[in-house]
Amino acid sequence: MTNPESAAPPFTPSPRYPDPAVQILDPSFAPYRLALAKVERLATGFRWAEGPVWIGDQRCLLWSDIPNNRILRWDEETGGVTVFRKPSNFANGNTRDRQGRLISCEHGGRRVCRTEYDGTVTTLADSFDGKRLNSPNDVVCKSDGSIWFTDPPFGILGYYEGYVATPELPTNVYRLDPETKELSVAAEGINGPNGLAFSPDEKILYVVESRTTPRNILAYDVVDGGRKLKNRRLFIDAGPGSPDGFRCDVHGNLWCGWGMGSAELDGVMVFNTDGKPIGRIALPERCANVCFGGTHRNRLFMAGSTALYSLYVNTQGAPGG
Repeated sequence: MTNPESAAPPFTPSPRYPDPAVQILDPSFAPYRLALAKVERLATGFRWAEGPVWIGDQRCLLWSDIPNNRILRWDEETGGVTVFRKPSNFANGNTRDRQGRLISCEHGGRRVCRTEYDGTVTTLADSFDGKRLNSPNDVVCKSDGSIWFTDPPFGILGYYEGYVATPELPTNVYRLDPETKELSVAAEGINGPNGLAFSPDEKILYVVESRTTPRNILAYDVVDGGRKLKNRRLFIDAGPGSPDGFRCDVHGNLWCGWGMGSAELDGVMVFNTDGKPIGRIALPERCANVCFGGTHRNRLFMAGSTALYSLYVNTQGAPGG
């Protein structure tokens, strides 16, 4: 597969260590920056990269190229990029369940699906209360096996990232029970729910509210044996930024895809458990989503608008992302 450099903004790896693209905004971020690690561009040539997920047993990364209606695969050993699935039903967010199976949100199918070990695809959820889901966006899996996902209308607003349709349901966050297979509303009244992630102890669920001005990152307490949410609160006011997808590290810091078309914003923002910005990774384009991977979950993969980037960091991703 070719990766035309012309399809992405100019990128030249820094000739210096430490990489000036990895910026310390607060001294508490310094231990997470590796002095001898640089931002790397792994592949280019995409229209809108999203939903990266690390597949450790195959030493590869999968991610969605939504407008091109495909899921791509980057191989750690060879650096090669191949097509994992096309058409992908305009897949967006991806994760793995606790049995290692791929879980994907599809705009085109308006569903959350699971790729079985033999490659067949099973629908996990495509409706609620007798009505079709809007366009599931991002997804995480909790340690009890439950699957949580957001359902904004973004994938049915046009033909670029899905198929035009009229929303039938409010824009909710849902929980799929691993035993009963029952789908329930975990959070409602969110204006454009987008990325989501659990804290390492799974006591907090963070959700991006992307249809507000400015965008917000909300926090909820996870209660009732991990089945329900309460105590909605504003965790981060993004100001001029545009948070999309994010993941937590083992210390509870949020590593957030960020930006909105300016060099001062594009890249990844890192916030501590108090919502304070402590670090930034500057990229030449907006970053939609991230995940941790590599053998020790210490490599941050960043899905930029048209390219895939990575950076080794001195922390590890929390399980379940």
